[in-house]
Amino acid sequence: MPTSLTLPSYRDTVRAEWVDYNGHLRDAFYMLIFSFATDLLIDQIGLPDAVRKARSRSIYTLEAHINYLHEIKEGAQVRVDMRVLAHDAKRLHLYLEMFADDGAEPVAAGEQMLLHVDTSGPRAAPFDPDVEARVRALADAHASLPPASFAGRAIGLPVKTPKGEGRHA
Repeated sequence: MPTSLTLPSYRDTVRAEWVDYNGHLRDAFYMLIFSFATDLLIDQIGLPDAVRKARSRSIYTLEAHINYLHEIKEGAQVRVDMRVLAHDAKRLHLYLEMFADDGAEPVAAGEQMLLHVDTSGPRAAPFDPDVEARVRALADAHASLPPASFAGRAIGLPVKTPKGEGRHA
């Protein structure tokens, strides 16, 4: 994904405590990095910590999918580019791609469905008008980008039909 002011980006470094017995970034820590990136996006749409507390608002993750594309190791500099694929009054469909060092190909891709919540309930709540305007502006800016390469994938094994079924003699 191209990087621009309208494409929020998060940067971090793969830490020793995130690495597994194979010397690779542990699978759970890809999600941690994506989660940190999402925190940055939440701030950028107008919901930093002070606003969340003052308004009794937050963002909850409803669903997340990760595609592990290439291994990365301790010390790798990572960048996560994010874009809004879709939104409605209460939800954001977010797409993330993680890049290592100066690589041009993603090492991981993820999707998240996020829900805006009134924490005094807690219950789902429409975005406040100022936040909704920022979400809409991001989504509009991202709409012209090429399709998200790893979005919309489902997990499952192919269904095999027993030999001879589905054929008519």
